[in-house]
Amino acid sequence: MTDVLTAARAEALFSSELATGSEPTPSEIGAAIRRAIQVNGGSRGCAGTLARAYGERPETAVPRMRWALRQIVAAYPRTLPRLVRTRDA
Repeated sequence: MTDVLTAARAEALFSSELATGSEPTPSEIGAAIRRAIQVNGGSRGCAGTLARAYGERPETAVPRMRWALRQIVAAYPRTLPRLVRTRDA
């Protein structure tokens, strides 16, 4: 399952200028996300770009979204909450 922040980042990366298949650094990914959000008028604009691509060119949109998700998961690894041990009273 993909959380909302991961999905929004992937949508922005999808709508960025980075080439599918590239292996950008985390800082390049962050910069591309910021630019895509600016160019598309926010995260909703990025989602719209994604939706249009799926409607117009699903054969290229699917691999690009898979690539975007892989890049986001690698650049922003989720950390699991630490378990806190409590003392029994």
